[in-house]
Amino acid sequence: MLRSIGLVTLFLSSFFASANSSVNVDCDAGQSLNGTLAKIPKFIPATVNVKGTCTEYVVINGFNVLTLNGMPGANIRQPNTNPQFNSYVLSIKASRSVTVSGLAVRSLTSIFSVIGIGGGSTDVHLQNVTTDGSWGVVVYEASQVWLKNVTANLTSGFAAVSAFDKSDVHIVEGLLQRPSNGAFNAGLLVSSGHVTMRGTTIRDMQQGININASGSVDLVNFDSATANIDVTIDNPSGTNFNGVIVSDGSSLNLSSAKLRINNAGQPWGDDTGALFVTNGSTLNAGASLVVTGSQGQGVIVSNDSHAQLAGSSITGVGHGGLIVANLSTADVDFSNPTTVISGNGTDLFCDSKSQIAGALNIANASVVQCNNLLPGKYENLP
Repeated sequence: MLRSIGLVTLFLSSFFASANSSVNVDCDAGQSLNGTLAKIPKFIPATVNVKGTCTEYVVINGFNVLTLNGMPGANIRQPNTNPQFNSYVLSIKASRSVTVSGLAVRSLTSIFSVIGIGGGSTDVHLQNVTTDGSWGVVVYEASQVWLKNVTANLTSGFAAVSAFDKSDVHIVEGLLQRPSNGAFNAGLLVSSGHVTMRGTTIRDMQQGININASGSVDLVNFDSATANIDVTIDNPSGTNFNGVIVSDGSSLNLSSAKLRINNAGQPWGDDTGALFVTNGSTLNAGASLVVTGSQGQGVIVSNDSHAQLAGSSITGVGHGGLIVANLSTADVDFSNPTTVISGNGTDLFCDSKSQIAGALNIANASVVQCNNLLPGKYENLP
């Protein structure tokens, strides 16, 4: 009897897979995306082609190999009411190999975030997706996600893309931006998670990237199929406070993708500026950091933190180019081309408890306030 039931189940599953592997949903004709998903077996690969405007909270829970393919103009909108207290307009939980492509997802200010991916989901891909509204994309609960050609327009909430709870996120050719208003926002928030990114622009955020709680961000050319490599933090509105903050035991590692930070910080200086590394954190910049025209500081390394520079460029900064303070260190290794720190209000600064090593490898630094400035990497060794 059990064998017969098993054979029937296998037959039906195989029949559904062959006959219904692709399903069309026309929300403009009154069809429901959630209703369609409820009819699809979760462990059989399926593609859902979405047409029109779906005004509903969409939940993808426990699916294995699912594709949501948006037709031109397809979008998901948050309803005006939220009786189930949903946190996301589009929620992906406990799923594997889910791809969402070609959709625009829009939220009101009343919800936490536009898209949420959690529950240990793996191999989730958002590609050619646009979000408008609150918090953009939130990845949580040790989930693994790819964002390719994702545009996050942040109109409320704090961050356009967030990685929490040891989650791992790859970002390729993205745009994270906000309107020029009085809100305080971050482009990328990484709190205990890990993000690898390339070819991305972050525009007009008060904090371009915020890394905390032992989080890490790597800039590396990990996808050779695309031409755009560098990550740019651009601030044409002049409202930025920090291009990048690296705090609380976190790290920023620049490799084969450059980080370009323009017009960061505020004219009064203090700890605003292009890059603020603090509270036991590290910056590994190599030759991949380019800071230009910062209104505040260039690179600040403070509170038992460390920075490594070799071939980077920090120019045109209103206050300090490289500042090292409060039991912190920075070393500048030999590189070709050399590290350029020049044309700043003060090119090099360190307090009495901190040190900059490798001064011989710094080009054109003319204004120096640092008694603990070593010509080489070390003091005299035995």
